Amino acid sequence: MIDTNSTVVEVLNKACETFAGNTAFTCLGQSMTFAELDHLSLQFACYLQQRTELKPGDRIAVQLPNLLQYPVVVFGALRAGLTVVNTNPLYTQRELEHQLNDSGAKALVVLANIADVAAQVVDRTAVKQVIVTEVGDLHRPIKRLLINSVLKYIKREVPKVSFKHQVSLRSTFQAGDLNRYEPSAQEPQDIAVLQYTGGTTGVAKGAMLTHANLVANMQQVREMLGDSVSIGKEHYVAPLPLYHIYAFTLHCMTLLAAGCQSTLIPNPRDIPSFVKMMKGKQITGFVGLNTLFNALCRDESFTKLDFSSLHTTASGGMALTTEAAKRWLEVTGCVVGEGYGMTETSPVVSFNPPAAIQQGTVGLPVPETELKVIDEAGNTLAQGEAGELCVRGPQVMKGYWQRPEETAKVLDAEGWLKTGDMAVIQEDGYVRIVDRKKDMIIVSGFNVYPNEVEDVICQHPGVVEAAAVGLPDEKSGEQVKLFVVVSDTSLTEKDIIAFCRTNLTGYKVPRSVEFRTELPKSNVGKILRRELKPAA
Repeated sequence: MIDTNSTVVEVLNKACETFAGNTAFTCLGQSMTFAELDHLSLQFACYLQQRTELKPGDRIAVQLPNLLQYPVVVFGALRAGLTVVNTNPLYTQRELEHQLNDSGAKALVVLANIADVAAQVVDRTAVKQVIVTEVGDLHRPIKRLLINSVLKYIKREVPKVSFKHQVSLRSTFQAGDLNRYEPSAQEPQDIAVLQYTGGTTGVAKGAMLTHANLVANMQQVREMLGDSVSIGKEHYVAPLPLYHIYAFTLHCMTLLAAGCQSTLIPNPRDIPSFVKMMKGKQITGFVGLNTLFNALCRDESFTKLDFSSLHTTASGGMALTTEAAKRWLEVTGCVVGEGYGMTETSPVVSFNPPAAIQQGTVGLPVPETELKVIDEAGNTLAQGEAGELCVRGPQVMKGYWQRPEETAKVLDAEGWLKTGDMAVIQEDGYVRIVDRKKDMIIVSGFNVYPNEVEDVICQHPGVVEAAAVGLPDEKSGEQVKLFVVVSDTSLTEKDIIAFCRTNLTGYKVPRSVEFRTELPKSNVGKILRRELKPAA
């Protein structure tokens, strides 16, 4: 039975009490125990309560990459009764200003390395307090000085900016009185996090995820993982950003509640540094996505790591290609279990149980989650038929922040959420995601799903990754165009199309192919087809 009567803070308190001596997070060679996480987050909560004008329910934006500071700040803010607004460190001025104003954030925690963007917009928002941290702030004194000095004075990666009401994160740990801390009277239905969607269909919207949503999804994921999680003994790699709900739920909720360790990777695009952080560690779990699996498996130093302890690999965020799953298994000896979710569902909807992985599917619905597929008229379709996937369960968001009309478009009175994804529910209950509804290409009345085309072409030994989009066509309505990144530069457009003709029905075969050195990706590494459409 999924318990929806707890808060994230109660989960944290229990974990810190039970596993005080265990390592909770490691980053850049520095580890933090549960006891240290407990103490530092409590100190930060005291500062917020006692030295700022923030009140329970107020929003605080957190713009941090995967550093030890992230869990300290987020859990401290929640302990103070605030709502966390997870904010992408890669945001442009326009994107950041929109999110700060839309959420009504009154405070901002930002990494010094990226603070120049915030400095340009903060005066046009409701933010009154800015808390700045440097990369090495939670390391031991000598290493802290070394890291921060090198980044600031040698690499010159820290811009010279300041804010009207600015304090350093380190100073906040001494500013509050622990004896005066007042536990916030939070309710499970209170909003814990405003998690902004990517804005793929317009302006980014804030999904209101409650404490109950997050705690429920944590329990759902834990049940699906089953015996693969040994209490207090797992060591997972965390390359995906914690400010993304996929990584947050797995590392800051599920694994944290089980007393397990996560090694945070600040920049997963820096493969040499990534591999260096994994070297010598007995990693038992890995959470990633298709493009990351591809990049790592093509790195020679990664393939030489010791994977003897690795027993669980989870994939989400984008479709897992057959070739990527195959290469990961060859390199690591571990089968990838694919799952499905979205920001609005906290995020996990379905997952492949480690003991019953069915490749090509996103697994079974997590406990107490109902699924159905519908046609354009809203009629429920039979098993085996493709339609828009709808979800109902305790992890479904409260709605979009201050956007009742947008909420009504996707969430009905009975609690069913329209996902915008095309799916098939098999007779055995396993789910296959066919594609995004809006990305579907219609050729002469036939549906072409980009995921299928991409999966096929990625099986070509000379292709690294691909993206398929639709182009207007006078005769067929639309035609398929393919963008590819190749390792074999001798490949031609004719070669690619010929390979597709061998493996795809005629109407699915691309009419044209464009070679790229790289494809546009989101902050978590998801290929952005929408950015390729103007080029097409």
